[in-house]
Amino acid sequence: MSKFALQSIPLYLSEMAPPQYRGAINNGFELCISIGILIANVINYGVQKIEGGWGWRISLSMAAVPAAFLTIGAIFLPETPSFLIQRDGNVDEAKMMLQRRNILKKKYRPQLVIALLIPFFNQVTGINVINFYAPVMFRTIGLGESAALMSAVVTRLCATVANIVAMIVVDKFGRRKLLLVGGIQMILVLVIMCVFVAGFAWSWGPLTYLVPTEICPLEIRSAGQSVVIAVIFLMTFVIGQTFLNMLCHLKFGTFFLFGGWVCVMTLFVFFFLPETKQLPMEQMEQVWRKHWFWKRIVGEGEEEVDQAHTGAGAIAMSTAPHSS
Repeated sequence: MSKFALQSIPLYLSEMAPPQYRGAINNGFELCISIGILIANVINYGVQKIEGGWGWRISLSMAAVPAAFLTIGAIFLPETPSFLIQRDGNVDEAKMMLQRRNILKKKYRPQLVIALLIPFFNQVTGINVINFYAPVMFRTIGLGESAALMSAVVTRLCATVANIVAMIVVDKFGRRKLLLVGGIQMILVLVIMCVFVAGFAWSWGPLTYLVPTEICPLEIRSAGQSVVIAVIFLMTFVIGQTFLNMLCHLKFGTFFLFGGWVCVMTLFVFFFLPETKQLPMEQMEQVWRKHWFWKRIVGEGEEEVDQAHTGAGAIAMSTAPHSS
């Protein structure tokens, strides 16, 4: 269920939202995730002392409640205008547009690179280390089990507040500024866990889902979001499985490793990610044509497409029957 939601909800919100409110509405998705994690942490804290092994059973079973709301609520959602236009158009053309390999074309190289790197950078910040192992890390510094669970609640509360801030400011200040400032914030204060989580929660957390959905044109939007979700789940698995081993061998160097990745991803945003705030999704192509780096690749891709169309037209003319 979570994989389907991560794939479809950011796409749905981006296509339904007006350009001037698209950032705030899409950031509401990350806010809801943060609230859900906060509620889960509170439940874990509340059921920890239930005897007979029922604590974890209660905590796990309550996840079925929001899943049921999501499933039932989805029945009543209307289709997006973009989907309706695509569905009611030429069937053969729509099938051609929906081919997954379209995203590999040169003219879509900027979207593919960003759709790969933004979720990758999202995960190598180390945010899921905190989400997964915060109680463990708090216990290693001497806190009891109850105090460790409560510390995880406080950490997530900070993230939830930061998500609300992101909803308010994302359409005013833009995506680039939030990603750049959030990256710098995480570099400077990685050792202060709550501030680090807040920096992630109002920048790389929500914008990881927003930016790829709005930069991809309709014909590759679904494929682009599939790439994003695949990278997120792959890196979540890798980091979740390797963190404890890294902590044992690298010790505090583990966090320097994450800090190094934060430096890399902040530089990537500064040089390679154009600003897209309040720009209609249908006009997003002009952003790549004006960018100092991507305009060379996009231009070459368009030339290839024009040549292909020209060649096809020449073939059609040569094979057409001539009147006497």
